[in-house]
Amino acid sequence: MQPLHTHRYGRSGARPVVLLHGVTDAGTAWPDLVLHWRERWDIHAPDLRGHGRSPRFAEDQLDAAPDVMLDDVLAVLEHIGEPVALIGHSLGGFLALRAALARPRNIAALVLEDPAKPSGSRPDPQFVAANEALLDSMVDPGTQIERMLRETPWTRAEVEAWAACKPLVDRRYIARGLFLGDALWEERFEALTVPTLLILPPEAPMAPRPVRNDSVRTVVIPESGHCVRRDQPDRYHEAVDAFLADHLGA
Repeated sequence: MQPLHTHRYGRSGARPVVLLHGVTDAGTAWPDLVLHWRERWDIHAPDLRGHGRSPRFAEDQLDAAPDVMLDDVLAVLEHIGEPVALIGHSLGGFLALRAALARPRNIAALVLEDPAKPSGSRPDPQFVAANEALLDSMVDPGTQIERMLRETPWTRAEVEAWAACKPLVDRRYIARGLFLGDALWEERFEALTVPTLLILPPEAPMAPRPVRNDSVRTVVIPESGHCVRRDQPDRYHEAVDAFLADHLGA
């Protein structure tokens, strides 16, 4: 398979951090976090398959999209060649969780921001329709940017990066590959062996039940929604910085 396109930021030679974005975003959708970390970490931010500048899905890959995407992430980790801090949001959080179970030797610390919960073996029609409507609305990106600036606490840099990703999404993935295909959830968290920080909003319907695993710490960030780092960046940075300092020593 063709490798993912990976954006590089930060300080070359520092400890590596890998950022895995959510559905319809891309590796460019972390501007505030990149600014916060640019002097501290060597940041690798891949575009997941079907997003950004990464390869599109082949026809025979769409019915196995979650496994194809996991293989892509594992290839990124193997290419880096040393244990990383793996940070994932939503879909990226689900893939990061699976990667930590498949290749714990490649991961020094794991941060999961409201990771997506498994959704069965076929795309949910309502979720597909909602994502297609979002992508259709970006025919007028200026209007959507101004709406998001009014309706969210996100910075302009975050909103503009969010909007810029939308025209780059493989619409066939949204229609046919937008499922996670893994019925297990709580069991996945209880099986983790790498140090893990689970970051959740107060209302988190996708969250697992309280995790019985000493490797997993859960932090709930007040006044946030699904995009915790965008809604409450200072609280997100405080929690994640402290966790990485404990486990990466920097």
